[in-house]
Amino acid sequence: MSIERVVVIGGDAAGMSAASQARRLKGPEELEIVAFERGHFTSYSACGIPYWVGGDVTDRDDLVARTPEEHRARGIDLRLRTEVTRIDVAGRRVRARELDSGAESWTSYDKLVIATGARPIRPDMPGADAAGVHGVQTLDDGQALLDTLTRTRGGRAVVVGAGYIGVEMAEALIKRGYEVTVVNRGGEPMSTLDPDMGRLVHRAMEGLGITMVNDTEVTALRTHDDGRVREVVTEDAAYPADVVVLGIGVRPETTLAKAAGLPLGAHGGLLTDLAMRVRGPLADGTVWAGGDCVEVLDLVSGQERHIALGTHANKHGQVIGTNVGGGYATFPGVVGTAVSKVCDLEIARTGLREKDARRAGLRFETVTVESTSRAGYYPGASPMTVKMIAERRTGRLLGVQIVGREGAGKRVDVAAVALTAGMTVEQMTALDLGYAPPFSPVWDPVLVAARKAATKVHGSGRRDAGPRQEPGTRRPAGVRGEPSSGGTG
Repeated sequence: MSIERVVVIGGDAAGMSAASQARRLKGPEELEIVAFERGHFTSYSACGIPYWVGGDVTDRDDLVARTPEEHRARGIDLRLRTEVTRIDVAGRRVRARELDSGAESWTSYDKLVIATGARPIRPDMPGADAAGVHGVQTLDDGQALLDTLTRTRGGRAVVVGAGYIGVEMAEALIKRGYEVTVVNRGGEPMSTLDPDMGRLVHRAMEGLGITMVNDTEVTALRTHDDGRVREVVTEDAAYPADVVVLGIGVRPETTLAKAAGLPLGAHGGLLTDLAMRVRGPLADGTVWAGGDCVEVLDLVSGQERHIALGTHANKHGQVIGTNVGGGYATFPGVVGTAVSKVCDLEIARTGLREKDARRAGLRFETVTVESTSRAGYYPGASPMTVKMIAERRTGRLLGVQIVGREGAGKRVDVAAVALTAGMTVEQMTALDLGYAPPFSPVWDPVLVAARKAATKVHGSGRRDAGPRQEPGTRRPAGVRGEPSSGGTG
């Protein structure tokens, strides 16, 4: 019996999850696995880098889930500091270069896994590649930034962009004693939220001492005579900087795939089927892709999206590893759930924003409620804002955003499950969630928003919010209107 060879390009979440899962299913006598990684590390938490930079995580190795030595001990031929430079799909081979020696060679494959991740967006402007300007995507990037921070030891930092990475890095730099300015092209930070919810994040950032500059484009990064960055320039001002962190976002790293002729979507990510197999006749059923280099189906809008999250990448890897290892698994899609924090302010979202719903051609209603994380009389209760979007005709839940203190962020998981199940907001009001005064008001904030949304949808003329009530069944108290008179906690 001949041994199949699987070649994996990329040694982080999707790539090594795929390699490890395939190895669980087939031993070295059946399946040879060769993995190429151009960096120094494998299987690490890129999401943890801001907390390492900020000092919450003290040791870089704490972010590594599995070392190269551990992968090799399990029979995976892992080649670090080796960059794949070409994919020959017709010949079923890849060309790789050892970065330290410069040596190049071809490696053939029976099955190929592309897990090349994403790359930080660097603005096309003077000074973007200057010393002291950092993107933060890999552990190597994080180490380079820490080396710069050690040399400068406090001073002035400018973060360009106010998405998840920008906001988290701004907080990390404040913790390290820097004077921090965030220059943001949008009207409010966190463009993954609607502007009214982003405004709450804006206030929290200013409360930390971060200077927010919104609605502003960076036009250049000026340098000292030695080539190090010295200030960030906009149309209206210049902001002194000893270090600059780019938090503009990321793009799928699909340069190799595009050169090989593999299909890319509107956002530049590889297109795959439910088994994470790359679409199209050129791939010939032998190429899989996962992680930040692919586009995924949004289960709410029905459109393809690019979402760079470690949760998705690990799931993709599990699916791919199962399939290349001889089993069968699928990845149905996502609802776009994410959570972050600024100091003790928790920020969460799932599903569609208002502009996403408009782009998808949906008519909708929105509601926003103010509530608390616990029963109002219980010590430690903190405020929470929940925004909910529901489809006008059907009452189908479309999206939820939550901003609040301790206990706010993970409440988004209830909404994520409801979105995945295709629930209406009226159906959500009957969810049997856990209650006790230390954990929640008697009506959880998410359910308060659902009840308000259901009332608004009914008011817009919707006749049927969910399944028909069968004769002889009793609607739970509180599904419509106010809770029953005994509804106290």
